[in-house]
Amino acid sequence: MDAADMIMISVDDHVVEPPDLFSGHLPARYMDAAPKVVKQKDGSDVWTFGGSIIPNIGLNAVAGRPKEEYGIEPTAFDEMRPGCYDIDERVKDMNAGGILASMNFPSFPGFAGRLFAADPDKDLALAVLRAYNDWHIDEWAGRHPGRIIPMALPILWDAEECAREIRRVARKGCHSVTFTENPSTLGFPSFHNDYWDPLWRAASEENVVISIHLGSSGRLSVTSPDAPVDVMITLQPMNICQAAADLLWSRVIKNFPDVRFALSEGGTGWIPYFLDRVDRTYDMHRLWTGQDFGGRLPSEVFREHFLTCFISDPVGVILRDMIGIDNIAWECDYPHSDSSWPNAPEELAAVAAGVPDTDLDKMTYQNAMRWYSFDPFVNGRTKENATVGALRAEAGDHDVAVRPRDKGRFEKSVGLEIGEMVRKATT
Repeated sequence: MDAADMIMISVDDHVVEPPDLFSGHLPARYMDAAPKVVKQKDGSDVWTFGGSIIPNIGLNAVAGRPKEEYGIEPTAFDEMRPGCYDIDERVKDMNAGGILASMNFPSFPGFAGRLFAADPDKDLALAVLRAYNDWHIDEWAGRHPGRIIPMALPILWDAEECAREIRRVARKGCHSVTFTENPSTLGFPSFHNDYWDPLWRAASEENVVISIHLGSSGRLSVTSPDAPVDVMITLQPMNICQAAADLLWSRVIKNFPDVRFALSEGGTGWIPYFLDRVDRTYDMHRLWTGQDFGGRLPSEVFREHFLTCFISDPVGVILRDMIGIDNIAWECDYPHSDSSWPNAPEELAAVAAGVPDTDLDKMTYQNAMRWYSFDPFVNGRTKENATVGALRAEAGDHDVAVRPRDKGRFEKSVGLEIGEMVRKATT
């Protein structure tokens, strides 16, 4: 399929939250303690909350930057593309990149909201988290219907309250909630504990996908303190592999047969070996470990419950039938450093050369629509004007030029998510 003819929905992009996020969404009594953006002496913008300082890490907002400038130094809003934090500009960037719709993971709260979960004032944390979810659903996604797949943060510190929040956001049309790849690393019960049962039940009954993003546990795989950072970046998919194994062998899927998970930014090339390994493990060891999938293979159960996601994964595309063509969705990762925006359609078209249109359509948009109960064809949008070519024509002369940053403004430092995980993994 020619790149211009594809319809593309990204199931993993990111929002850099704007400074006015909480205005109009948080009760007045909490506003003084709410997260705020503060300009530092070096010119960088940081979020502050509960005594924590959270920089906007450079790697998290490099769309439009030359690759030689990628790094983990903090940055300011005026150094980012406005599409990172302004929804109207984001849609323009999506059009210019040929992307019909996008699901956006959070930035400063952490991929699974761990910043809020760590605050000792749980009334404040709950109010802030709900305000964040309302902003994301009503403003970020709601301003342009059919363009943003709504996503909610979970209430990690109270599974019953989390279940209530899942039901609340589902009534607002949100069918995705972020979650950590390993709750035990954050000090919460593991996937094997019945503590989380209210969450799984609510997600199952409300048709909400648990979207697990790489790095959401706050830790990444690294071999030694003196290993190059390239080692950690190479091993990032191992976090998602571990989460998949943890969940597949857990009691969760057996007790909640309708629960579904998305493995975000984990890639797909490793999935066939993983499925082969779990099937052999089941065959060789189930009689003494006590595992029972009711006459089915673990690989069959995996395909019922897990969506796998990729950016550019030639091996995974080749092995798509071994993975399960109904279990693969494409992602762009805008504005992070793994993204090829605005040329993602051309990149994918090259990777998928020779793939039947029916298979490519499933990977680029149909699976995303089905898994997330999302309809982008609203407000007169048809398939004919949803293609890469049609959206780029709609974008007109929107500027997508690569521009260098204002060099020398900030000293190097390390913060939440990418930067914080580098620090933890190497100390």
